Amino acid sequence: MEEERSSSTVERKKVMVAIDDSECSHYALEWALDNFHQLISDSELVIFTVQPIAKYSYLYASSMGAAPPELIRNFQEQNQKAANALLETAKAICDKHGVIARTVTEVGDPKDAICEAVEKLKVQLLVLGSHSRGAIKRAFLGSVSNYCVHNAKAPVLVVRKKN
Repeated sequence: MEEERSSSTVERKKVMVAIDDSECSHYALEWALDNFHQLISDSELVIFTVQPIAKYSYLYASSMGAAPPELIRNFQEQNQKAANALLETAKAICDKHGVIARTVTEVGDPKDAICEAVEKLKVQLLVLGSHSRGAIKRAFLGSVSNYCVHNAKAPVLVVRKKN
């Protein structure tokens, strides 16, 4: 017996592509759209970016802990503009592939913000680009993709650009 489901009762899957301003994250988005076009077309696509909070600590340190509120506000506005521009570029890439994407940005530590968004948005697949750092750079700089592979509450696809 075949069960019919109306499209209104079937919940669409969510795929989230986390991006930053690097070439590797744009490559991961393009790769996912090229290789998983049908899956992404049938799903809700969320393009996610993080405005790192670490930059704000520089303002406090450089002004001896008393950064003027307008300086902080200006800095936050500049980060928001940069994030919006990045998301618009990603939406244009999606449009080129005939895919409609929803965009989301958060402020925080990228690895934590991405994992929190996966859980909050109930994402079924997370796609990330790999910066292809060696073991030493990864040890000092950390790896967002490695952290997400071990901590995200959804399967994670890490796309590495061929050299």
